[in-house]
Amino acid sequence: MEEHKKTVATLASQVKQFSATKTPFRIYHGSTLSTRHSPRQRNQIIDVSSLNHVLKFDKSNKTVLVEPNVPMDQLVDATLAEGLLPKVVMELPNITVGGGTSIATANAANKTSSVQGVEIILGNGNIVWASPDEHRDLFFTAAGSCGSLGVITLLEMELIDARTHVELEYIPVSGTEEAVAQLKRYQHQSDVAYMDGILYSQTSGVIMIGRLTDQSTSGRVQRFDRAADPWFYMHAESILKSLAHTSEAFSRPTTQKEYVPVKTYLFRYDRGVFWSGLRAFKYFVTPFNALTRYLLDPFMYSRTMVHALHRSGIAAQTIIQDFAVPYSSASEFIDWTDERTGIWPLWLCPVKSAPLDQRSFSQGNNIKDDILLDVGIWDMGPKDSHAFIKLNRDFEQKVTELGGMKCLYAHAYYTEQEFWDIYDKDKYMDLRKKYHAESLPSVYDKVKVDLQGVAGGEVQKIEVSWTDWAYKRFWDTWPLGGLYGVASATKGFLVKSDFLLKR
Repeated sequence: MEEHKKTVATLASQVKQFSATKTPFRIYHGSTLSTRHSPRQRNQIIDVSSLNHVLKFDKSNKTVLVEPNVPMDQLVDATLAEGLLPKVVMELPNITVGGGTSIATANAANKTSSVQGVEIILGNGNIVWASPDEHRDLFFTAAGSCGSLGVITLLEMELIDARTHVELEYIPVSGTEEAVAQLKRYQHQSDVAYMDGILYSQTSGVIMIGRLTDQSTSGRVQRFDRAADPWFYMHAESILKSLAHTSEAFSRPTTQKEYVPVKTYLFRYDRGVFWSGLRAFKYFVTPFNALTRYLLDPFMYSRTMVHALHRSGIAAQTIIQDFAVPYSSASEFIDWTDERTGIWPLWLCPVKSAPLDQRSFSQGNNIKDDILLDVGIWDMGPKDSHAFIKLNRDFEQKVTELGGMKCLYAHAYYTEQEFWDIYDKDKYMDLRKKYHAESLPSVYDKVKVDLQGVAGGEVQKIEVSWTDWAYKRFWDTWPLGGLYGVASATKGFLVKSDFLLKR
């Protein structure tokens, strides 16, 4: 803890200097899972990349103090060594503890946030502890503000007793309505630790219910973390097809259970990054089969793939969005998504809303329900930039119409007026003033993109030099951008280099 205190004191001193000179600054974490561009200048950052340690366990109260840049797999390893697990674990191992607090989805059944309190450096350099009891407004709003209210330097997280395996039950569903019904059925059952679902089409999907257990000898043990193991989404689909055949043969619905080692379960979507790895095979016109997946396995993990996505420039053509809608609107939203894009599969995950008194900013003015259905939509979008922006704006408008929200880890295509029609600008700006955060970019500044005139307004004409033209042609020429991304990701993997900020 002493080393942590020294580091935080140094960071707080730097923030005070920025505050005294009225210098705007950004927070640098060293890595990201966001698809947003990260415009940073070395002389205008607060570098928190060294805050990556699990510091102190309180086993009697089942909590742990952890720094924000600890990735999920490191946290799970540390807690398992103590016979414990985080109450909520994000699906990908490279999501950090700090980053995870601003992502709405979590693979835990109807769980409230596992964060009990946070240490934050305010914009004037003061250090405060925020929790549901102290600085309540800052605690709940900071989680969804993309680092625009202060610098989080420490989190207290709630833990649960660990078990060796997850008993995973696969439940076939015939569409969105049945999927929602199954999620509602299980979300309040005390023995259910995890739940999510995948829809493969309008009429075919699976809900997966996880229960922590130490008993695995009575059933099949399945892993997903070795090169020869199946990708999880494909394995689930094969079980779904098998269950459909069994149901037809015996004229009755059926489910299937298997046992998964607990860490393997928690990061079951890492290989292939859900199903995004399939897009990489298509991009490089590579056969997609068990042999090629085995041979290319080192490239198929989220750390490498996110690195490659950023370096390749393909992120600008990729739809990576999570939208949360009320259960009652889920069928309409998924029907609309199919009609508008034809994108499948879709990921389903129930998420719990913030407390009612903190909901107006952290989740927008639309949210009325305590539990929403997160729908993960991940695929390639239109190559034409205007069509791409239009499609993303259509998604945002549809979700707003249905009383839902989008996760702000990705690009947002709202105009500034549209954004503040959803979020409580007065409350947010009052918080920024109260906690001296004016030197940090606002949440809208962090998520906005150039709408290129798609939403009206003037389009700034920029003269393009020959160098700029050649540069753009390089990135637009298949497969040069993708090859560069893979080469950069491979180098980063081998030498652990930083892909956000040049050293």
